[in-house]
Amino acid sequence: MKFGKVLLIGRPNVGKSTFVNNLIGQKVAITSPKAQTTRFPIRALYEDEWGKIVFIDTPGIFNKAEDMLSKRINQKTMQAIREEVDVVLYMVDQSRRRDFEEAHVLGIVRKIDRPKILVLNKVDKGEGFLPQYKFMEEEFKDFFPISGINRQHVKPLLDKIFSLLPKMSLNKNQEDDLNSNYPLLNLDSKIFIAELIREKVFLMMGKEIPYRSTVIVEEITERNEKLTYIKAKILTTEDRYKKMLIGVGGRKIKEIGAYARKEIALATSKKIYLDLTVETDPHWQEVYYT
Repeated sequence: MKFGKVLLIGRPNVGKSTFVNNLIGQKVAITSPKAQTTRFPIRALYEDEWGKIVFIDTPGIFNKAEDMLSKRINQKTMQAIREEVDVVLYMVDQSRRRDFEEAHVLGIVRKIDRPKILVLNKVDKGEGFLPQYKFMEEEFKDFFPISGINRQHVKPLLDKIFSLLPKMSLNKNQEDDLNSNYPLLNLDSKIFIAELIREKVFLMMGKEIPYRSTVIVEEITERNEKLTYIKAKILTTEDRYKKMLIGVGGRKIKEIGAYARKEIALATSKKIYLDLTVETDPHWQEVYYT
C-alpha cells in the first residue's frame, strides 16, 4: 500500500479547505469567502484502494502580514512547510488575477525540495485569468485543472499523488494511530466546534469583525444520551464590535448561535444546547495564537 503526507499551499481563498472537505467527505476545515478563514494547519486522512494520504491543509500565505494575527498565521504555515512531507500541492485560483501575493507564494514553493504538483482550481468558473498562469505549466512537470467544490477532474490528481508516494506497510499500532487521530479536528473536539461557530461569524458578519474576533469553547457536557451542552464565547477586540455581534435585542448572536447549533447537531446526531456569549478581550491574539 502507498502512504504519505501531502502539503497544500497557496494564497488565501484559493479553495484548499473546500478541496480537502469534499475529498474527505466531511467537514474538517471551515470555509468562507473571506481571508484568514483557516488560521492553523489542519490534517485529515484520505484513503482508498491505493492507500492512505494525510493531507495538511495550510492557511493561505499573506504577502503583507501587517497585523499580529496575519504574522502568526504565516508563521504556522511556514512551520508546516518545514515538516517532512512527500508531495506538495501548489494550488492557484485561476478565476482570480495573478498578483504580487501569488508571486510571493510561488517563490516559497520554488524553494521546497519535494515533488510538486500545480493545481489550477475553480475550472467550474470558466477560463478566468488562466492565461496569466500558463507560464507555470512549463515550470511544473505535473499540473491538473480541477474544481475542488464539485470534485471535477480530482481522480487523475489523486492517481498522480499516489504514484509519487512511497510504498509502506503499516503495523497495527500505526493503523490505529492514524484512524484515531485523523481528521485531527474530530466532532467531539472543542477546537472543531469553535471553528464551526467562527465560520458562522465569518459568513454572517461584515468585512471587519471576523478578523477582530475568535471563538473559544469552554465546556462540552453530555447531559444525557440525547442532549449535549456546549458553552462557548466569541472574543472580540473592542466593545463596538461586541455590540455588533450581539445585535439589537440580541438578534445577531441568536442568529449565529442558531446556525452553529444546527450544524453541530447534524454532525453529531444529538440535540445541542449552545450557550453562546460575546466578550471583549483586546489581547486574544496574544493569548490564543502564540
